[in-house]
Amino acid sequence: MSITTTRLTRWAGVSAAAAGALFIGVQINHPHLDAEFAVTTEYAVRQSLKILMAWLSLIGITGIYLRQASRASILGLVGYLVFAAGYLIMTGMELIGLVVLPTVARTNPGYVNDVFALILGEPVHGDVGLMTVLNLAGAATFLGGGLLFGIALFRARVLARWAAALLAAASVSTLAIPFLPQVNERLFAIPTGVAMIGLGYSLWRGLKPAGESPAPTAVLGQVGMP
Repeated sequence: MSITTTRLTRWAGVSAAAAGALFIGVQINHPHLDAEFAVTTEYAVRQSLKILMAWLSLIGITGIYLRQASRASILGLVGYLVFAAGYLIMTGMELIGLVVLPTVARTNPGYVNDVFALILGEPVHGDVGLMTVLNLAGAATFLGGGLLFGIALFRARVLARWAAALLAAASVSTLAIPFLPQVNERLFAIPTGVAMIGLGYSLWRGLKPAGESPAPTAVLGQVGMP
């Protein structure tokens, strides 16, 4: 089986859709994050799925960007790079959550509870060190990148515009979480997940703007994407 850019693009679409589904799935019936939960098998499984989701997302948005790079202008490139940085930081934080926090939870549960409080936007009572900076950088790049990338995709008119608009809107709506304490913040993951599923499906189907003829299949190594 030959590896072509068309085939790689379709797999990127599958990765984006799978990432969106995982992003929604891991939120379902998610227990409250605390030191007690951090030492459970369920926590380890959820953390592993979050790491998988982040890597699938990176593959997906890379394919999405390359599919419409010629139409996305500098905004698309900046949006992609910032969004990708957000997923890379997310991967690092989830790895810390999977490998480090369960061990620390047995000896210093107060620190672990403070880290989780930081992530959830709750009051932090102790010193969590550089986790504050990492969390802030992750939030800024993920939300800012999602907004810029969504706008660029919407303007490019290559993939499903409703999904691009939803991605941008979902990024902005997340900023309302601190002002809506009565609302489960995990519900805000649903629009982003749906947007990734929509963009992934659109990429897999190879949707093209009106008047654009299908691009020929190219062998791996040829410059550009279909």
